[in-house]
Amino acid sequence: MKQRTLAVVSAGLSQPSSTRLLADRLAAATRGELERLGVSVDTNFVEVRDHAHDIMNNLLTGFPSAALRQAIDAVTNADGLIVVTPIFNASYSGLFKSFFDVLDDSALVGRPVLLAATGGSARHSLALEHAVRPMFSYLRALSVPTSVYAAPEDWAGAPGDAQASGALADRIRRAAAELAELVERHEPTKAADPFALTTTFEELLGGS
Repeated sequence: MKQRTLAVVSAGLSQPSSTRLLADRLAAATRGELERLGVSVDTNFVEVRDHAHDIMNNLLTGFPSAALRQAIDAVTNADGLIVVTPIFNASYSGLFKSFFDVLDDSALVGRPVLLAATGGSARHSLALEHAVRPMFSYLRALSVPTSVYAAPEDWAGAPGDAQASGALADRIRRAAAELAELVERHEPTKAADPFALTTTFEELLGGS
């Protein structure tokens, strides 16, 4: 059986969060699709809220804390990503953007990514296409065609156990299937060794 890793980045600010709720539903659907394709998957969740102070310190100093380094590694070493941001003022949240600002520019090249967002009104759904998708295009990630947006009216049931209803459930299934197909075909990502030599001793001697 093939083995792949999935990183789920959720940038909700509250707890509980509709952003994390959508992230959970997308992760479960993608996991199911991968298992259907004969792929075993390890899923790592990154709650950006938990790293807010460390992200700002990283932006100011250029050095991540141990906890932030672990979150960054979980994302950059994953075979596929699910990213979910709340929409504020018709765009992604500043915290969501700041997390990806501390990643190396080439960290997500060719990486399959499912884009998703939550907001207080369906009127903000196009933010996924005019703000979030262009950002991941710049990072040269491979965004799946179907993006997923959830407004409050897209959920049914109690807040702690809400279920996606109607069109949202269909969109989750379609996006998860698209991501799973790309992740299944994606060559397993190899974690970078921070102590690996990038030049030979001969090259070092020659440079001196």
